[in-house]
Amino acid sequence: MPFKETFSEFYTKVKISLEEGTFAKLTLAKTIGNTELMNIYVRPIKDEDVLKLELKFKFQQEELFEIHTIENAFPRLLEFINNPFLSAILFTTEFDLTYKLNKKRAISIVEQFPSFTHASPVIIEYLQSKK
Repeated sequence: MPFKETFSEFYTKVKISLEEGTFAKLTLAKTIGNTELMNIYVRPIKDEDVLKLELKFKFQQEELFEIHTIENAFPRLLEFINNPFLSAILFTTEFDLTYKLNKKRAISIVEQFPSFTHASPVIIEYLQSKK
């Protein structure tokens, strides 16, 4: 898969934001054409004292949920880059990071000012419990 290396770089920033407690949310969006799957929303959850990621697949008619370890969420999300999603946006308290594919499938990763002032409460609670 040609996007694995660049998406891996992007996902490294996701993992760092989880470790540092700045992660707010992650969204895969901007589909190619009219697809059944409209978005994937990623949020942290605590499962048996382990930090994991809940993937919410938003379809036109329903929502499906999957729970993955942080490492196992990467290949699952990678499946959807370029098919059908053209962008992934990481929201942190320090910056917003957009992974974007254009029509020619050129990849850009753009950092912008943060949209969120607070990290996910699950992350904050989890990190405090580990101190």
